[in-house]
Amino acid sequence: MVEGVGNPAGERSGATGSGERRDREGMRHFGALGLHLADPGVEASVLGVLESVEADLRSSVDSADPLVAEASRHLVEAGGKRFRPLLVALGAQFGDPAAAQVVPAAVVMELTHLATLYHDDVMDEAAVRRGAPSANSRWTNSVAILVGDYLFARAADIAADLGPEAVRLQARTFARLVHGQIAETVGPRSEDPVAHYLGVIAEKTGSLIATSARFGGMFGGASAEHTEALAGYGETIGMAFQLSDDLLDIASESGQSGKTPGTDLREGVPTLPVLYALASDDSDAASVRLREILATGALTDDDLHAEALGLLRESPALKRARETVRSYAEDARAQLAPLPPGPARRALESLCDHIADRTS
Repeated sequence: MVEGVGNPAGERSGATGSGERRDREGMRHFGALGLHLADPGVEASVLGVLESVEADLRSSVDSADPLVAEASRHLVEAGGKRFRPLLVALGAQFGDPAAAQVVPAAVVMELTHLATLYHDDVMDEAAVRRGAPSANSRWTNSVAILVGDYLFARAADIAADLGPEAVRLQARTFARLVHGQIAETVGPRSEDPVAHYLGVIAEKTGSLIATSARFGGMFGGASAEHTEALAGYGETIGMAFQLSDDLLDIASESGQSGKTPGTDLREGVPTLPVLYALASDDSDAASVRLREILATGALTDDDLHAEALGLLRESPALKRARETVRSYAEDARAQLAPLPPGPARRALESLCDHIADRTS
């Protein structure tokens, strides 16, 4: 899943205490995504929300049981990324960003996201998350699953204070996340593998980012039209970011995606360029050879892995995947049309530009 903007692993965020440090925090939070906030007032407002979210996240995962408290804080204190609270904060700019419910709404979204990470690591048998041992490798799968459940419960508890509509939306978003995870687990049945994959991303990644942007509009008091536009943008930009990570895993020489290039290939994860390559009927020798290698599944052999990575980087499939990502980025930009022009809208548009640039 796309995690978005964040702090280096292990660094604690909180009230900055000075304008200079606030500037440094802003550069770190926004630069990683290519987000440009040209207006100092908007930047200060967004950073203020994110700082409050950090403090509230730590207090909201506390527990009288020391084990539950420690395991629940594990990913919060690993730092990581705060894309969803960021979108809540930006969405609130189209109403009153200082409204009392904006920060709790952002906390609900981040807690829901963190809960899914605990569950994902169990399903993926991951050993590391955000540069630290994963909860399942540190405390066992059972503890990690239960801690994820605890975070979902905490998110629902906070959502209840925001009103029945917040509870309903959070529950429906959770249902979409679960549907997406099930679809990913069982794989394509009767549908086209590419359509299946895009559907999984919409459910697993796009849904929560859409609700984050929606919550920003809702609890900032934006109009219904603007809130709907924000939600549409959130889902589409979430998909664009996830798909761009697929491309970076293949095209990047430096690990821009946060993983060693070709990790998905080595693990047999069928990302968009791979699916396009497998579905291709191109008859040139390179395309035929690429399909032969990819059809074997996980590429644990170093020579085959290197060959497939090289072929993919030069393939029509990668070009087609780039065009798909740019299409989603432009669609996300189009979703912003109902919003009034200004620094907040330009900031959201800058994310679209960044995605197009990072995958070109």
